[in-house]
Amino acid sequence: MMSNNNNNWDHEFDVIVVGSGAGALTTSIKAHDLGLKVLVVEKSELYGGTSAISGGGIWIPNNHQISQMGQKDADEAGVEYIKNVIQYPVEDGRIEAYVGNARKMVKYLEDNSHVKFEAQAEYTDYYPELEYGMPGYRSMDPIPFDARKLGNEFDLQRPPGKGTLMMGRMTMSVKEARQMLTRSPGWMWTNMKVMFRYYSDFGGRLKGPKDRHLTLGGALIGSLRRSMMDRDIPLWLSSPMEKLVTENGRVTGVTIRRNGKIETIQARKGVVLGAGGFEQNQAMREKYHPQPSNSAWSATPVGNNTGDAIRAGLEIGAQTALMDHSWWAPTTTPTGEPQARALFVERALPGCIMVNSAGKRFVNEAAPYSDIGYAMYETHKGDVTGVPCWFVFDATFRNKYPCGAVLPGYAQPDAALPKRLKDYFVKADTLEALAEKTGMDKTGLVNTVADFNVHAKDGSDPEFHKGESLFDRFYGDPGCKPNPCVAPVEKGPFYALKVNAGDIGTKGGLYTDVNARVLNETGDAIEGLYAIGNTSSSVMAHTYPGAGSTLGPAMTFGYLAAEHLSQYEPEVSAEIPVENDKSQEVADAVEA
Repeated sequence: MMSNNNNNWDHEFDVIVVGSGAGALTTSIKAHDLGLKVLVVEKSELYGGTSAISGGGIWIPNNHQISQMGQKDADEAGVEYIKNVIQYPVEDGRIEAYVGNARKMVKYLEDNSHVKFEAQAEYTDYYPELEYGMPGYRSMDPIPFDARKLGNEFDLQRPPGKGTLMMGRMTMSVKEARQMLTRSPGWMWTNMKVMFRYYSDFGGRLKGPKDRHLTLGGALIGSLRRSMMDRDIPLWLSSPMEKLVTENGRVTGVTIRRNGKIETIQARKGVVLGAGGFEQNQAMREKYHPQPSNSAWSATPVGNNTGDAIRAGLEIGAQTALMDHSWWAPTTTPTGEPQARALFVERALPGCIMVNSAGKRFVNEAAPYSDIGYAMYETHKGDVTGVPCWFVFDATFRNKYPCGAVLPGYAQPDAALPKRLKDYFVKADTLEALAEKTGMDKTGLVNTVADFNVHAKDGSDPEFHKGESLFDRFYGDPGCKPNPCVAPVEKGPFYALKVNAGDIGTKGGLYTDVNARVLNETGDAIEGLYAIGNTSSSVMAHTYPGAGSTLGPAMTFGYLAAEHLSQYEPEVSAEIPVENDKSQEVADAVEA
């Protein structure tokens, strides 16, 4: 923290937004439309943050498209469903603020920007069997966006993660990806359509391999960025925030490092921190997270989300919550790729199991990915290793389905794997040999598979109930009867892929109120400071109610922050002493 007086500003704005993910860009658009002068600063040389490599979906109960599709929902149902899922002390007011304003945020963007969404009729809530859960409609995906509308700005947008691209370069919608991955009827036609779309963009192919048909998070960020461009909202890249500036306990600006120099920028109304979490900060992971924990396991952009904004808040006495939680996801790291890949789909397919070092199953493999992470740590006890664990499958699975960085065997047989992927998974002719190669308990693995297969032949899983939930079946193979998620693991050779307790971001951060204002250690609002997205502690607590439960709240609370700070009328204030600075204290605590 540092203090300043009104005569020492290098630049002056009403609002400074730190970060350039979906929540941050939504904040900037809404604040601008309320008549405020806005600046967005981004640490990286690329804009979009983790949002750009994400699925781009938002979870919006009672959104306006539900009734248009002939279905019913209500704010009260959304609130009660969240409470049923999280079972954790989160203030009702924050949950109600989210649900009551999320649909307003979506409608505002659709009416006033390039951002468009489509409610997904079949994308079920993650726990649809719970009271007030729904079999679809609440998750909304961004409509594809034409990157040509961005001009040269497209070159500065963070590209999609490889795991979301067909053949490492072609973009797909969730519907297209699901159809091809699960080999649903018409999947070959969809495959050809995606390829034709990509290669028929002759102008794009002359420029390079990047697909200009943006989908998922790329479409969301691209449409938000175009909307900013229409409004001439400045975005400064390679401009990391160094400190928050305060006067008389109020945040009045920031210092940033830009072009090799420190610049001090005034925020007359306030500062909104939307700079992600701390998953890429190994010291903070070791301080707050269950162990073992490694930043290399995260499926977020390497080196970006290092907790800078959270630590800046701590330096001025901000309160935090949920620091020991993440948006967990099982991940693998293919050789030669700097960023881990999350296993979102493979686990739900038939013919696979996840086991610990004892060779025993410990979870419903098709469960929501956040639940998998918690289960891995739960089984990681005593002499049993659950972090990492092993994803085990047979030759039938290998031939039919993709797995991490590897295409299905019919398209990419083992003999055709590139050199860097030869050791991506362990392969053996028998389960005994597989256990020996991986270090798993031989008897445990053999018995586990035998017990699993007895029931899998009939499509059942009495131990962990895989495939019984509607959510499980979303990524199952509809051609596998009677259970699209369960089939025996019986045909050699057998395979094992090492899986880490990764994440798609951290959940812990600065504690906020219903308007996204950051609260101090006594529960009072720190005037002029707001936090959204993974810089704030999640309104969803430790769980994941449905697809889009990260971006939905980030964008909604950004929308609310813009509305709230627009009402502030600045007053002339005096300088406060620098000795209140807690920066060294925070730095020492993180290193400890």
